[in-house]
Amino acid sequence: MSKTAFKRGDWIIYRKTKYSSHPGPRALNVAPTPKGDNYVYNVDKFWVVVESLPDETIRAVTRRQKEVTCKISDPNLRLASWFERLWHRQRFEEIEASLQPGISAPAQT
Repeated sequence: MSKTAFKRGDWIIYRKTKYSSHPGPRALNVAPTPKGDNYVYNVDKFWVVVESLPDETIRAVTRRQKEVTCKISDPNLRLASWFERLWHRQRFEEIEASLQPGISAPAQT
């Protein structure tokens, strides 16, 4: 079992690795690729947990209402810290406000 238990309504951050010739303003840890034509970098994705499944995975909703499934043991997945919850509050609340009625997440305390 994982150290962190995710529950419905949790605000989570997934750090996604991307490759591009032009990293965006939210790019973190930017580094050139071996041949130098592109860059490899990370971008934080803000998700809200919809369901914790028995097979050690979670189902979450993105800003554009896409449902994603991810193993809770994935090292790129984590709960948002109290500071991140405060700093990125608008992003998470935007996701919660746009959730479909059948998927609504409980309010965060």
